[in-house]
Amino acid sequence: LQPCASGSSIVGGKVSKPHSKPYMASLQYQEKHSCGGILIRKDFVLTALQNNATKNKYVKPLDLPKKAKSVSDKLKCLVAGWGKTGPSEPDSKVLKEGTERTLPITDCEKIWGDHFKSQQMICTTFNKKDGGICQGDSGGPLICKKKLQGITAFTASGHCDNTLYPHVFTNISYFLPWIKKMIYDYFS
Repeated sequence: LQPCASGSSIVGGKVSKPHSKPYMASLQYQEKHSCGGILIRKDFVLTALQNNATKNKYVKPLDLPKKAKSVSDKLKCLVAGWGKTGPSEPDSKVLKEGTERTLPITDCEKIWGDHFKSQQMICTTFNKKDGGICQGDSGGPLICKKKLQGITAFTASGHCDNTLYPHVFTNISYFLPWIKKMIYDYFS
């Protein structure tokens, strides 16, 4: 398993109750957390694992969206991960969670320009009390209205706690046909 792309960790927020996020995966490289993942089937984690997960009361997949649709603005969404707890802080030793709110696409386009592909991404912000993503949280979930909507993609390097820089998530519904094809091809 190779290291994951740099992305983010939870800044602020709170420690997740043990076993409350049974779909969370920690992808590790040389026995250290590299990035998060989302178990969507017992045999498939978004950001790849080779072996099946053993489903039990602590390990359960999170369903994919049923169909492609845009995510509305001002939705309160859950984020979780083991990444940094601040721009110059170490990775968390425990799973942490926070809350972010979706923003209009134009807010991300202004800041991120060509790095932001509007149909493929979701734009969010956070406040320090509720917590938000930072480096090391890449691959983790964005869950809005109890539905998986996005995968943590990136935030400003060294500025994950700066609300002037919106956080960016991959819009899962946009990639549903590709995800389903990958699963079908892998298991055919």
